[in-house]
Amino acid sequence: MRIAVVGAGGVGGGYGAALAHAGADVTFIARGAHLAAMRKDGLRVESPRGDTHLVPTRATDDPASVGPVDVVLFCVKLWDVESAGAAIEPMVGPDTAVITLQNGVDAHERLIPILGAKAVMPGVANISATIAEPGLIRQTGTVMRMVFGEPDGSRSKRAEAFLAMCGKAGIAGVLSEAIMTELWIKFVLLASNAGVMALARLPVGKLRGDPDIDAVFAAAYGEAAAVGRAAGVALPNDIVERTFDFNRNAPAHLMPSMGVDLLRGNRIELPWLSGKVVELGKRHNVPTPTHALMYAALKPYIMGAPA
Repeated sequence: MRIAVVGAGGVGGGYGAALAHAGADVTFIARGAHLAAMRKDGLRVESPRGDTHLVPTRATDDPASVGPVDVVLFCVKLWDVESAGAAIEPMVGPDTAVITLQNGVDAHERLIPILGAKAVMPGVANISATIAEPGLIRQTGTVMRMVFGEPDGSRSKRAEAFLAMCGKAGIAGVLSEAIMTELWIKFVLLASNAGVMALARLPVGKLRGDPDIDAVFAAAYGEAAAVGRAAGVALPNDIVERTFDFNRNAPAHLMPSMGVDLLRGNRIELPWLSGKVVELGKRHNVPTPTHALMYAALKPYIMGAPA
């Protein structure tokens, strides 16, 4: 199976290395120092699941040189969706699946005008990993799960084939017949946790259990879920309780990537997280005061640390 990983950061690098180690023909699309390090010394992954060193690593900054592939793991940041989508067109053949693994709920919709509806397959990434240094991915925890599915709920041959490849690679793959519900289950958690933890500049272990902070978490989860339902997404009745359960059981050091980016002074995905909750709340007449406050307070940091 030919696979291209677009955005070889923690998510793309972690999944891509596992797939390559299992025998898939994987090409990483990257740039800068990370690309140079992969070309020179290969891609290394340090993980409690076991370390991996891909030598050589097939990596390039030119998608056109790769040609059509079976699957594209589309792992770029949310602000790069359109530009990266246009760049990968030469890799998309008539049966290629472009699996969107972004944090928000609209990346697949934004790609459709560029690549066509047939190519795009929404997905959900469940892996905690970052670039520790150029050429090195460091995973925290052992979870490596990926949920994906055709928007119409069908079990296509291409999705079944990739599911089998995930199994060979030790990735807990799930082929969902209700992928929009899966996207929103993660979004309720992530948009809310990213906002609260970025505001606090602290990981979950320093926040959970405090009644005042738990009330903020609960309000944020409830708003995001209400917006999703108003948008027509079928969400579990107990989604707020489920989301709290995740927080209670998560590793104490867990912090969403938006919080990590904020602490590093990098650009943050706020407009597509709390900003998206607020936008959809206005569209569907659902109050979102908690997300509105988080969006306003973090807005000066959208493009990185203010000068």
